[in-house]
Amino acid sequence: MSAAPLPLTLYVHMPWCVRKCPYCDFNSHQLKSAKPSVRYIDALLADLEAELPLLGSRPIEAVFFGGGTPSLFAPEEFARLLAGVRQRCVLADGAEVTLEANPGTIERGRFAGYRAAGINRVSLGAQSFAPHALERLGRIHAPRDTLAAVEELRAAGIGNFNLDLMYALPGQTFEEALEDIRVACALGPAHISHYQLTLEPGTAFHARPPALPGEELAFRMQRECQELLAAHGFEQYEVSAYAKRGARCRHNLNYWQFGDYVGIGAGAHGKLSASLPGGVLRTEKPRQPRSYQAAAAACAPVGERRPVAARELPFEFMLNALRLNEGFACGDFECRTGLSMSAVEPELRKAQARSLVEMTDRGGWRASELGFRFLNDLQASFLP
Repeated sequence: MSAAPLPLTLYVHMPWCVRKCPYCDFNSHQLKSAKPSVRYIDALLADLEAELPLLGSRPIEAVFFGGGTPSLFAPEEFARLLAGVRQRCVLADGAEVTLEANPGTIERGRFAGYRAAGINRVSLGAQSFAPHALERLGRIHAPRDTLAAVEELRAAGIGNFNLDLMYALPGQTFEEALEDIRVACALGPAHISHYQLTLEPGTAFHARPPALPGEELAFRMQRECQELLAAHGFEQYEVSAYAKRGARCRHNLNYWQFGDYVGIGAGAHGKLSASLPGGVLRTEKPRQPRSYQAAAAACAPVGERRPVAARELPFEFMLNALRLNEGFACGDFECRTGLSMSAVEPELRKAQARSLVEMTDRGGWRASELGFRFLNDLQASFLP
């Protein structure tokens, strides 16, 4: 590995939701009480404490609160958690601190409290602005809730916010997909995430599939929505991520660039390399909140730690880096995997011959337009 330390970010998983959406395959659990237990904050801090020997003295450059629905937790609980993070780690000056929020769980005035607690970026799960689409997706909010949440964000002084949108929804027309983009752009976000709905194993939609737009219509939605986003000043930098200048999500970008991140919380994953010269360590925490909190209370490392075999690293790297429009530099591959480019050169040349990848102006590699359309197949070609 390079002597220069890799960027380090922190992911915090907060696993409760008011209701499980039928398309969701994330580690989320329906909340059975009025609010999540404040003891979960204690478990998160204990978990972070146990991870400290793996982090060294590197500053944390971004924090991402994901879920689940983190906005079910009160602002004062985030204030206590972020204070605990600062007591244990160095939080870089100007660190980006993102909170995922469901428009249906935001009470008036809460964003001001989150801002005071140290949160400076919010990702709103809008998904769509069509009432019938939200109903089919099992969402608990209405379009007016997203509009109200954006007003609250602006009143709180949080201009750096993302809107999550999905397309190729059950029964969705081409014009409805475009209208979602128009409404989103009119709200003035700094970032838009635009995902195609997929039927993931283990979800209600996978067990009972709804009628979705066909492949060609879905691709047309994607292309026309991309053009509309570009016309409104949003630059695509990853398969599903579009940002105004200077507003790329720092934690997610670090993840896709195969940087290091510590993951705490029920079901959280992490990737660390500083502790293993020439190697990478994956961490995974217990998925069930009760089991996770019990493990954290034991004052020992929580969950599993697994070194990644060298033969698996090319696929792990490409699974992330090939999602980026800019691709990757050869030096970054070697620095972040500890491997020579010779480990992936043959597969890259084969993919180039099939017009799936192309070299960048700086001698790196990226997926071609065709490669992005068949990205899963391209990434799979690097499996050991």
